[in-house]
Amino acid sequence: MATIAELLASSLDALKQVQQGNDFTIIRSSDLSRTHIKRLVDNHFLKPIIKGWYVVTDPRAMPGDSTAWYASFWNFITRYANERYGNEWCLSAEQSLSIYTGATTIPNQVLIRAPKGNDYMVPLIPPTSVFNLGAELPLKIDTNNPYNLNLYTLAEAIIVATPTMYRNDALTMRTALAMVHDSSDILKILVDTGQTVRAGRVIGAFRNIGRTDMADEIAGTMKRMGYTIYEEDPFEKVMEIHLSQSPYAVRLRLMWQNMREDVIANFTRLKSNLSAKEFLERMETRYKLDAYHSLSIEGYRVTDELINKVKSGAWKPDGEDMDSKNALAARGYWQAFQEVKKSVSDILNGSNNADVAERNLSVWHSEMFMPCVTAGIIKPSDIVGYRSHQVYIRNSMHTPLNPGALRDAMTTLFELLKEEQEACVRAVLGHFLFTYIHPFMDGNGRVGRFLMNTMLASGGYDWLIIPVERRDEYMAALEKASVEGNIVPFVKFLSSI
Repeated sequence: MATIAELLASSLDALKQVQQGNDFTIIRSSDLSRTHIKRLVDNHFLKPIIKGWYVVTDPRAMPGDSTAWYASFWNFITRYANERYGNEWCLSAEQSLSIYTGATTIPNQVLIRAPKGNDYMVPLIPPTSVFNLGAELPLKIDTNNPYNLNLYTLAEAIIVATPTMYRNDALTMRTALAMVHDSSDILKILVDTGQTVRAGRVIGAFRNIGRTDMADEIAGTMKRMGYTIYEEDPFEKVMEIHLSQSPYAVRLRLMWQNMREDVIANFTRLKSNLSAKEFLERMETRYKLDAYHSLSIEGYRVTDELINKVKSGAWKPDGEDMDSKNALAARGYWQAFQEVKKSVSDILNGSNNADVAERNLSVWHSEMFMPCVTAGIIKPSDIVGYRSHQVYIRNSMHTPLNPGALRDAMTTLFELLKEEQEACVRAVLGHFLFTYIHPFMDGNGRVGRFLMNTMLASGGYDWLIIPVERRDEYMAALEKASVEGNIVPFVKFLSSI
């Protein structure tokens, strides 16, 4: 008779066969036998989404951990909609625009338009749900996106976006408008359908962001076709934007513009105005405390003994410390800290802060993981450049940028740092947007805090240590900024330390 372990192994093997070659993280009840599904659910390898649908999970995850669900969310939406409606479905115009413009937040509710929709809301794993709206489809469906979702085309989504969308999510609308480099796709729809009210709104929106050429072209063509247009600016304030090939670059610039005044208004830390020598000496005395809290925030178990061992050179990478995750992390942090000190010294002695950060940030990161290379745990190539795979932040509704967007996004971040005159803005938004982008497979939080403190130093502020005891508050403030676009809690949190 098979043991419990053998039975579980057989169920895991069945799950592996289903996933083979498909990278399936979403499982249907028809994919596995009822016995296998029950066994995998009971042992936390599967989690129910709705009746007949499951997400593959890590049994080691804490109860309530939603990382696996958020990572698989869009895959579920695509499979669910395809199985229910075939190809006769589409996300709403608003959610289509969010996907196009690089929005990375998992929505609380997805709206699926389908002629056979029943106007019924289906609860998923909290706090998410899907609403099946009975509605006609757009003129054309676009599936050219990372999740193979059925979306409105960019042009039609812009046309049908409601005034509420312009008010409530101006960032997405401005980013979408900036992605349009030729008005012909929009005009083809407008002249054939005669949507004069929507045309007036689109014209006003383009004029608001500084695209008067696009606005005039649409208005002139509609007039020549015999339509009377009343132009309306749907935005609440005027904001010209930089045009870019990348929606991620546009989005980051708009986030910076939207948030910088809130940072200036709420950042209340006082400047220490120490000399370069005094600052570096103080930085050295605070290393032990900084290492303890920064590493502990990331989940490493760090002791005074370990920190002193690393600092004194008693750490043995080829001996007793080779297999210790905590020791490797502590040694890497010490090596990175030495490079950050050099960067701060350069800045305090007259070098441009953003140039120094751009030049040295990758050095901070590689030094952080050099002990893992020395120990043979990772390859040297693993710490070169930005990540090549998607990553997820535990329990966050924010999904970091996809690997293809990283180079453009990081270039934009460094440009923003160079353009910004206020050190507090460089520090707060530099940290936030760096972790929002999440350019590395690991170490983003530690490097983000190094970047923050380097920018603080450039403005005469003291080195800031975020205490591990306030980790939950710290992460919640970053989540609010990432998901809701509200930077104020993060600014107030940093000011309160």
